[in-house]
Amino acid sequence: MDTRIAIQGIKGSFHHQVAGAWFGNNAPLAECMSFPALVQSLVTNESGLGVMALENSIAGSIIPNYALIDNNNLHIIGEHYLNISMTLMALSGQSLSDITEVHSHPMALLQCTDFLAKYPHIKLVESADTAESARYISEQGLKGIAAIGSPIAAEMFGLNVLANSIHNIQNNQTRFVIVKTQNSVLPPEQINKASVKFTLEDTPGSLATVLNVMNNCKLNLSKIQSMPIAETPFKYSFFVDVVFEKYKHYQKAKTILELMTTQFKVLGEYKNGKL
Repeated sequence: MDTRIAIQGIKGSFHHQVAGAWFGNNAPLAECMSFPALVQSLVTNESGLGVMALENSIAGSIIPNYALIDNNNLHIIGEHYLNISMTLMALSGQSLSDITEVHSHPMALLQCTDFLAKYPHIKLVESADTAESARYISEQGLKGIAAIGSPIAAEMFGLNVLANSIHNIQNNQTRFVIVKTQNSVLPPEQINKASVKFTLEDTPGSLATVLNVMNNCKLNLSKIQSMPIAETPFKYSFFVDVVFEKYKHYQKAKTILELMTTQFKVLGEYKNGKL
């Protein structure tokens, strides 16, 4: 297995920042221009680990990534919360009035809707990556086009910052998970968070009963995300994150939930990344 770290995007992206924080700045990277390409890099053993964004405090969940992790049997072995600062950047010698297009990843554009609404004449163009948008403008010498990305990307690709901190809410965080194809076994005393997926019979109160079990077993539900089951219309899978003080409480809940649900799957057991 390769020791490279698969990231979505290129150097200068937010995924690159998380990889540096988690694995060190000298870790070898595999730059992937989409999340499916990132997963493919893992399942073919071209990379040993991956960094994937799962949710943003402004734009919400990246729902397709839950399915990618589940369908490819990836294991979440850790998480990292990154404070996101969105910067508008372009070639030097230009002002905001010169800009006719803004390029960036769809999730980045969603985080900056209030700022962008002030400039209705600017066309929004979705791209594969924030840093790739910056690199493209720099390498092609494109005037009249700006990118949204990290301040690091502006510095790396020699672009001028037209506006700082343009995200809708200043406390802007993205949750990233560290994934691999095999589970990383931590000692139980170090594990205080888990991600699980389950499906339920379509009966009244079934979800409420499951949530009560979690509560009775002293688990704190930190995230619940429903996803339609394509094969059975109007039935849903539930992706849930739980935090706990003692592994034995989680273990007890897991044993009960395996009996109560029609399908139960552990996606990861790891340390809570939120300080």
